[in-house]
Parts: sequence; C-alpha cells; structure tokens
Amino acid sequence: MNLEKVIFGFFIVLAATLNFGFFIGDIDEPRHHDVYMLFATIVVNLVATILKLGDRTQIGAIHLSTSLVADLQLGAAALIWAIAVHVEQVGFSPRVAISVVSLSGGALVANIVSVILLISETVILRR
Repeated sequence: MNLEKVIFGFFIVLAATLNFGFFIGDIDEPRHHDVYMLFATIVVNLVATILKLGDRTQIGAIHLSTSLVADLQLGAAALIWAIAVHVEQVGFSPRVAISVVSLSGGALVANIVSVILLISETVILRR
C-alpha cells in the first residue's frame, strides 16, 4: 500500500464530505450552515490542492483544476460571508446564506468530479 496515495485520497474524499456537510440543509436557513464548517472545508480543500501540485500527469492536471475551482468558489463564499457580516453588517441573512451555499454547491460539484477522477484513476491503474 502506498501511504502517499492513501493521504492523497483521504484529503480528496474529506474535502468532498466536509463540503457536503456545509452544503446540506435549507439553502436560505442560516442556522443550517455553520461558519466553522465552511472554514474546515476551505482548509481541507487547500491541503488537497497542495497535494495535487506534484502530479505531472494529464489526470493530475485535471485534479488540480477541479481543486482550484473548488478553492475559488469556497474563497468567494467566505468573502461574501465576511463582507456581509463585518463590512455591511447585515449579518448572515437568508439572502447572504443563499449566495454562500450556492457557491459551496459549485465547489461540491468540483469535489465530486475530483473523487470520480480518483476512483477512475484507481480502477485504470489496477489493470
């Protein structure tokens, strides 16, 4: 068993599951979406992105691009949340929650694509 591949797969799957945990719930209900869950999702996605930097294959490039998409969308979600709460001081209203959760949903799609790539790469390498 390759420990590097285990760690790589662990962070890819963890990024997707944390993102799903933040995303799930009523889209316009702020109580269903915790700021700490979004923070954990961003941190794990950034770690997964760093782990993808060393792969120089074509599928590695696609892995990296899906991770960058997720990072960009989660970063935008955090920025919207921070501006709404700390700059405009409107709080985490339903309108803000919809924007943040929608961006998180886009990141979730990118994470799911990354997990699918990981599974397909594993199946191909086994043959």
